[in-house]
Amino acid sequence: MAHPSQLGFQDAASPVMEELLHFHDHALMIVFLISTLVLYIIVAMVSTKLTNKYILDSQEIEIIWTVLPAVILILIALPSLRILYLMDEINDPHLTIKAMGHQWYWSYEYTDYEDLGFDSYMIPTQDLAPGQFRLLEADHRMVVPVESPIRILISAEDVLHSWAVPALGIKMDAVPGRLNQTAFITSRPGVFYGQCSEICGANHSFMPIVVEAVPLEHFESWSSLMLEDASL
Repeated sequence: MAHPSQLGFQDAASPVMEELLHFHDHALMIVFLISTLVLYIIVAMVSTKLTNKYILDSQEIEIIWTVLPAVILILIALPSLRILYLMDEINDPHLTIKAMGHQWYWSYEYTDYEDLGFDSYMIPTQDLAPGQFRLLEADHRMVVPVESPIRILISAEDVLHSWAVPALGIKMDAVPGRLNQTAFITSRPGVFYGQCSEICGANHSFMPIVVEAVPLEHFESWSSLMLEDASL
């Protein structure tokens, strides 16, 4: 969960997000080293009274400032491509959930069950219980089992939406008439918050996403109760 004045990312709750955090630190260190080198060269050039007569025509320097950036780009590109392929991997999901974006709420359908689905609306500020988060709480959470591969099918019924949960490293557009898919594994129990990340109208900021990761036994109990309620 993000907090005021936070500078970094949220704590990772999935293996993919952990990889993204490591890549961010890797790229940030490269940027820091480049910035330090450039700043040193600028200060040295401005402060010194000496001149180098070879500085305007040096084949060695030209080779260095051509090869070195290419090597740096490769050091950034290879880990980035690896993570892109990891994010596309969907191997034998244990559960498939279809998320549909509407103006302005989400509906979830657990396609492995015959009749398990619900709409998820934001809880109005005046109805919040103590300790709940304004603009982030939903009346129905998307409950998933911990350490199980989950496939999410994402689409929209009216306009463009975007299903995004930062702690899980997920952001996927919901496009009317198109079915996008992604997958994640929650590495620990918890409640993870997200919001629609595509401007979708007047109440765009009022359609939160709440994912609750629970042990498998608790998920089975929850799904049984939901199916019993649906049959009544």
